[in-house]
Amino acid sequence: MIETRRITRTPSSYAYPLLIKRILHTPIHFAPQQEIIYADKARLTYRDLFSRIRRLACSLASLGVGPGDTVAVLDWDSHRYLESFFAIPMMGAVLHTVNIRLSPEQILYTMNHAEDKVVLVHEDFFPILERIVKDLRTVETFIAIRESEGGVSSSVPFVREYEEMLGEAEDHYEFPDFSEDTQATTFYTTGTTGDPKGVSFSHRQLVLHTLALAATMGSFRESKLRTGDVYMPLTPMFHVHAWGIPYLATLLGVKQVYPGRYDPGRILRLIQREGVTFTHCVPTILHMVLSHPLADEVDLSGWKVNIGGSALPRGLAEEAVRRGIEVFAGYGMSETCPVLTVANLKPHMLDWEMDRQLDYRIKTGFPVPLVDLRIVDEEGRELPRDGKTQGELVVRAPWLTQGYVKDPQRSEELWCGGWLHTGDIATIDEEGYVQITDRLKDVIKSGGEWISSLELENLLSRHEAVSEVAVVGVPDSKWGERPWALVVLRPEHSREVSEEDLKSFLMGFVEKGILSKWAVPDTIRLVGEIPKTSVGKIDKKAIRRSLQG
Repeated sequence: MIETRRITRTPSSYAYPLLIKRILHTPIHFAPQQEIIYADKARLTYRDLFSRIRRLACSLASLGVGPGDTVAVLDWDSHRYLESFFAIPMMGAVLHTVNIRLSPEQILYTMNHAEDKVVLVHEDFFPILERIVKDLRTVETFIAIRESEGGVSSSVPFVREYEEMLGEAEDHYEFPDFSEDTQATTFYTTGTTGDPKGVSFSHRQLVLHTLALAATMGSFRESKLRTGDVYMPLTPMFHVHAWGIPYLATLLGVKQVYPGRYDPGRILRLIQREGVTFTHCVPTILHMVLSHPLADEVDLSGWKVNIGGSALPRGLAEEAVRRGIEVFAGYGMSETCPVLTVANLKPHMLDWEMDRQLDYRIKTGFPVPLVDLRIVDEEGRELPRDGKTQGELVVRAPWLTQGYVKDPQRSEELWCGGWLHTGDIATIDEEGYVQITDRLKDVIKSGGEWISSLELENLLSRHEAVSEVAVVGVPDSKWGERPWALVVLRPEHSREVSEEDLKSFLMGFVEKGILSKWAVPDTIRLVGEIPKTSVGKIDKKAIRRSLQG
């Protein structure tokens, strides 16, 4: 960097570090009586939330939690999790959002690796802790979250119960100032091989991410999330801070609805009863909700749904639009806090027919403010933004993880050349919209040509009989790899459609010049279900293992 002239600071001036506690300033004045709802179990106001945040901090301090200590949470999406999002990092401690869907062995690894000191755990996850408690090396204190009448017994040595602990705590805590680069959160992302990788984020990163989301969701002509909306996350709060939207929703003082354990019937009833207008989730969750019988009885018009985590299939988007849902895609990774792009439409696109709009609503999206991204070749050279040339997507932004926890080698690989390498293959068009064409590890290399599994999934999803689809490459002695497709049919079509019918459907796109004949899968297998990961994404690693086994 070049030498520059810095501003002169008056000795008495206040430096104002960007800390998570600053997010709470606006809603306490703007919406102190606004509601925060937890399923059918609890209703509180923002004023109550602030009181409970202070009580949680007092309770944790009394248990010896101080700056730099790590507090783990194993819970369903709830007001308690929201309290932890604030209270723990605001103390100068680190919030570890434990992925409850990992295996007990992986959870043990992450808790030891993160050096958790205190654990808050919902009674539904007592059996997990019972299996690993003797091997937890750093945990000193266990706090139980009990909801069932009479509670659930456990061999874990709990010292307090969450609600009783907060009820006895003082409603006063002075959250200190400290460096905005202080670590606030940590969590673990699973890869194709090896142990889960830890990522961490600072107060500064989370505050800047929140402000960029506010601009992205509220400043375009098509506003997504504003103060009059009702927010309900359907991305687990253990997964990348539920995409950071709970921080934004709290900043705006909107009504928030937390559904607890995901059940499509309960979700639909909450949407209807509480007037939910904004949600985010992976495609499989939206598919699960729309496939539930109650979905035909609930008015979903006006519901705005941001899809991320994996590509938004055209067929699912079309079904959502038919029900009056405003669906749009976004993109990010665990390593990126996570949001990098959102498929906002430009003003001139709003006059287009919906079919043409969907071409852009299902794209990976347009970079949010402060995100600098490009596509590069194997030598790191930037490639043209022509909508055709493919390369690896690399990125810079102020909220990207600075490295994997205690893993310098993979951290350097992640940041090779000073750009974070996403591992995604993408194009960028003349309008600036990114389109992920495949994961670097998922792209099918057949006979020297690249075949996009995402493109095949998108096209197959447009068949009226297709409920879900996954495409992977399988080894081929002649061509290196060939695409195989797994398809789940809608129940009403399960006896009417064959594998050959679906191949013929794809050949229609070949005839229109949309798809290469070479890309049509050799095999389309009809299955009852498709494996999913711990966060509801299609698990292509498991699919490949099953096909090769």
